[in-house]
Amino acid sequence: MTWAAEHQSVLAAVRRLELEGRPVTVLPVDRAARADPADIPAGAGLVSIGLANNELGTVQPVAEVVTRARELGALSHVDAGQGPCWLDPHAAQADLVSFSGHKIGAGGGGLLRAARHVKLEPLLYGGPQERSRRAGREDVRTAVAVSVALAGVGARRVAEATRVRPLAQRVRAALLEAGGQLTGGEPCLPNFATAVFGDRRGEDLLLALDLAGIAASSGSACASGSLDPSHVLLAAGYSLQEALGSLRLTLSYLTSDADIEMVESALHRLPRAAREKVHG
Repeated sequence: MTWAAEHQSVLAAVRRLELEGRPVTVLPVDRAARADPADIPAGAGLVSIGLANNELGTVQPVAEVVTRARELGALSHVDAGQGPCWLDPHAAQADLVSFSGHKIGAGGGGLLRAARHVKLEPLLYGGPQERSRRAGREDVRTAVAVSVALAGVGARRVAEATRVRPLAQRVRAALLEAGGQLTGGEPCLPNFATAVFGDRRGEDLLLALDLAGIAASSGSACASGSLDPSHVLLAAGYSLQEALGSLRLTLSYLTSDADIEMVESALHRLPRAAREKVHG
């Protein structure tokens, strides 16, 4: 089981299980796309939760979810694709934790940490590689890259979170000034600034920012080429119009004061550009 605002990679896997005839539960979330551990039903076999929501940055109550799953005799999986640069992904001690290499600067590929008691079906059948979990030549290069990247972000996450948090607060203030309604909730990843604009379309906002040299997304970065409304915002109770007017800005270890000044300037021009479009 999982929650309706989880990443599409998790939801797609859940849908596949459902097509195979497995019993599946997808629970609702609150306005911040936050999961409620108390909703986990008795009889659940596997509970999957994100470390933080990939569109809104809301940090999930992972430790509570893992504890509740363990009390019910269920395995727990944490999708740590979003957040390891800013949060300790090992704190929850889940049975399964998955990482995405490109989110931590390691390029393609990823890593699945599995507890010793978890029995996994082989991904590919054949030889005994990867402890008989995946036959074929082992991808040593990716394994080393992901391991080194995790060590690197682990050494920097506290200092970078402290540095980036006030920068993201400036972006959120600029989004409010531009007429946006902030989305997500506390605790939140320190690098996220997200909002919805009920009177504007997300693609118009993205075009204006792109012309200013700013990369942004209207929902998940994985679906940056899609004009479909965000399933996360819809699951969180936002209207279709609001979901179509979403804006997602995230900061990185490389973001500087000069970058934020450029974003503030571009967002300051958004309301004026919208009025000119309406009246002229």
